Amino acid sequence: MDDRFNTAAGWVLFSGIVALGLSSLSAKYFMADKHHAPHEMGYPVEGAADEGGADKGPSLAELLATADVAKGEKDAKARCGTCHTFDQGGANGTGPNLFGTVGEDIGHGKRGFAFSAALAEHGGKWTYENLDAWLASPKAFAPGTKMSFAGLSKGEDRANIILYLRSLGGGPELPTPEAKPAEGDAAAPADAASDAAAAEEAKPAEAAPAEAAPAN
Repeated sequence: MDDRFNTAAGWVLFSGIVALGLSSLSAKYFMADKHHAPHEMGYPVEGAADEGGADKGPSLAELLATADVAKGEKDAKARCGTCHTFDQGGANGTGPNLFGTVGEDIGHGKRGFAFSAALAEHGGKWTYENLDAWLASPKAFAPGTKMSFAGLSKGEDRANIILYLRSLGGGPELPTPEAKPAEGDAAAPADAASDAAAAEEAKPAEAAPAEAAPAN
């Protein structure tokens, strides 16, 4: 009787130990992500965080060189025609007549149009750069302006309108795009430096001067 009881008790104890071991092992396996996995999920994408060195796109001079007057006229009249007129001698409306704007003083002229203080006190002229900045964001260019236009985010659209405004009464010469060196020209200085270094290494070492013979 005692032997059977001891045997049964031993099997029960053994089963308990095995069950405990399996439970601990399964917890380690299935809960590994909670105890051992890193807290940050996913993986970093190189270059996504730092966009400071990203290409800023074509310069204003390059955009103006390829701008389209017809597109500029269509866009200007669609976006600005409610408040502005474009014909020579046209009346001022909610906004001033825009004929001959390029090169004018900012916030002055236009036959007495009542500009906001933000523009009247801004100073400077409507250069291509100032027009580009104004069309991108009037409120950033002249904080406090009465202009409600939100701005144009695309440089191509701004360049088209600027070129159209230039066709209304003229303006300064368009800026010249900066010439970019050809791919072969950029590599030429490096090749020349390599050739010079190779030639220098190929020169035979200068012979050391012979020692003077001792006097007899």
